[in-house]
Amino acid sequence: MTKHSAESSSTMYLPVLILVVCTMALVGLVFFAFTTVDSSYADSVETVSEAAADSNAEQLSGGDSVPLVLSQDDIHELTGETDRAIDPASISAAIDSGWVSEVSQLTGIPQRALAAYAGADRYMRNEQQCQVGWNTLAAIGQIESHHGTIGGGSIPADGVAVPEIIGVPLDGDSTALIRDTDGGRLDGDTEYDRAVGPMQFIPDTWKRWGTDGSGDGVADPHNIDDAALSAARYLCYSRQTLDDPNAWVAAIRSYNDSAQYQNDVARVANEYVSKAQ
Repeated sequence: MTKHSAESSSTMYLPVLILVVCTMALVGLVFFAFTTVDSSYADSVETVSEAAADSNAEQLSGGDSVPLVLSQDDIHELTGETDRAIDPASISAAIDSGWVSEVSQLTGIPQRALAAYAGADRYMRNEQQCQVGWNTLAAIGQIESHHGTIGGGSIPADGVAVPEIIGVPLDGDSTALIRDTDGGRLDGDTEYDRAVGPMQFIPDTWKRWGTDGSGDGVADPHNIDDAALSAARYLCYSRQTLDDPNAWVAAIRSYNDSAQYQNDVARVANEYVSKAQ
């Protein structure tokens, strides 16, 4: 290799190195977000023990990586939960309404969506010991559909987005090319697939991961309970938990393989925790 080519290679790889460093720094902030949740809600819900807060603070000293997740004990403190078995038919109902109201006011997340995010996180912790983090699910929900309010929509008490949220056709024109996989059953398009629901699932992915989180016997991508629980299950696939930096990054990139998307999720997850303090 000549001196010129070596210099060119170094110059070429410099932006990549900068991107990697910046990405890891932002992802580290998200782990910070999961940790600060413990103390941030100490005043607004119950009281999280100082010992738990100190323990989480120690985890932060390891450096910036990704969002740290609440421990099982802390999630009980924050939501008023007990160790009773969880019925998947009531993932939202299992979350203390006082907590939902308080956190909703602080973060701006609609109560109905917030209850679903927290309920899905709680369910996965109990059933699969996978700590997703309500703020990670909330960040995805914000980016994908503004918690179901995109285009003036809303999510009423029954949890079903009104109107239905259907994305642009994935026809390869500024999007990935994904031809129809469901005969238009979910997205109304028999030529190309479209992402559907508040968490924006592609029909083929929903076919594999769609889960009934509302208890009505139907896995509906437009129902926020179903969508949040399905997203949590998808993110936890083949990963024991997301409280590890590498696992968190891999999970988010499996949802949308984009460095920008990963950074956006990390940023929004942190913003929610910061507002809730």
